[in-house]
Amino acid sequence: MKALSVRGDYIMEMINGHKKVEYRTWKTNYRGPILMCSTTKKVAGAAPGYALCIMNLEQITWSDIDQCYYWYINLKSVIEPIHVKGQLKLFSVEDNLIKPISHQKFDQKIKSLIYQPKRKMKYL
Repeated sequence: MKALSVRGDYIMEMINGHKKVEYRTWKTNYRGPILMCSTTKKVAGAAPGYALCIMNLEQITWSDIDQCYYWYINLKSVIEPIHVKGQLKLFSVEDNLIKPISHQKFDQKIKSLIYQPKRKMKYL
């Protein structure tokens, strides 16, 4: 399956239905299912380094205002989280590794993978 590396907090917003457009400086002729892989950057509330969901890439348009491409996406399914090393541009991940699961199972599986920064102690 074609895959794309995206910041982990953005993927969580996609899964929750809050993010419907991904912004890129480049376009592709590919349309259809695309595996969203979280970058390894540690961002609070995200699972760094994991593929988490399949989005459907419906269309891509150019924005003269923002000077970038708008990738219109919608959630197809969440998957059993799999450790993936991200890459630039689109890359491929073996189909047999991707296993769609229910949102309930996804919520259980993702809990231990979510990065929570340690709170710094304030000294008086």
